[in-house]
Amino acid sequence: MAIGKKLNPTLRAFIERQHVFFVATAAPGGRVNVSPKGMSTLSILGDTQIRWLNLSGSGNETAAHLRELNRMTLMFCSFDDNPMILRVYGQATTSHPRDAGWEEKAAGFPTLAGSRQIFDLRIDLVQTSCGSGVPIMRLEKSRGEEDLVPFYEQMGQEGVIEYWKRRNTVSIDGLATGIFDGD
Repeated sequence: MAIGKKLNPTLRAFIERQHVFFVATAAPGGRVNVSPKGMSTLSILGDTQIRWLNLSGSGNETAAHLRELNRMTLMFCSFDDNPMILRVYGQATTSHPRDAGWEEKAAGFPTLAGSRQIFDLRIDLVQTSCGSGVPIMRLEKSRGEEDLVPFYEQMGQEGVIEYWKRRNTVSIDGLATGIFDGD
């Protein structure tokens, strides 16, 4: 196991090769949330900053948790022949499409229907471990481009907002997500 305070070129290259990453957050009370993420939604801005675009989903736990406690962990693991697990720890902030600076931040990502938040993670610790227990698996295809994005494209922006009202305003523990100004 190796521990450091920032990413280095080897770790940055490792992250860029992964097709999926996992996000973990928790409010001071309630459940811990771990979510898989993928597609072209992650950007390394430097050795101590990662930004990722969060697409709409059936829940909005990450946003709710960050309103309560701004800690976040990202985990990357290799599913190929070279085992490794990388955990990146830090404090995160949330930006919504209504916020100043959204357009500038969103410009670093593809335009994807259902884009809901952008999270900025300031890294304070990185940890690697062997990953020998992770199976070797091959990527066949990404479901996001075939299923997720068209689902939100068909809704249109008004439909997405209605979906957010029904599914994304509170966490499973009843915490406000902040998806709408003032909630």
